[in-house]
Amino acid sequence: MITPESIILGDNVFIGWRARIEGVKQYQSKKFTPKVTLNSGVSIQQNLHLTCAESIEIGRNTAIAANVSITDIHHPYDDINIPIEHQNIKTNPVFIGDDCKIYNNSVILPGTKIGKHCTIGANSVVSGQFADYCVIVGSPAKIIKRYSFEKQAWLKTDAKGNFTEI
Repeated sequence: MITPESIILGDNVFIGWRARIEGVKQYQSKKFTPKVTLNSGVSIQQNLHLTCAESIEIGRNTAIAANVSITDIHHPYDDINIPIEHQNIKTNPVFIGDDCKIYNNSVILPGTKIGKHCTIGANSVVSGQFADYCVIVGSPAKIIKRYSFEKQAWLKTDAKGNFTEI
């Protein structure tokens, strides 16, 4: 943890080897008040890369596999006369619900909200809003299954989460 003062840890949080969890307090001329919340029971395997300038919250009992990136920071490329890395960053909070599983090499982008008990497939690039109880995969990631409480089963869906099987 590079900036422990920006990080709130719940009980029984496990953080694996070579995880980089950083609150960015200043970038170029702009100052930030980053807040990273890892709720109770979160487990993070090796090589997580998490950078936060505004807010990232990971829900209770969510498990994150190896080599995952999570950020609320976007490096804009608006001004073609300034190197991208030298332009002021933009932020958008990230929220990951309780009881989720995020598999290896996934990338969670700024502004993403993932509901409760969702699975993110390996190598997915996730951006957007996702309801509870979804299986989300791909690049760009889309919903492929959702739990039906009526059928008491996981059913295939279209990319918006509408059931396609009855």
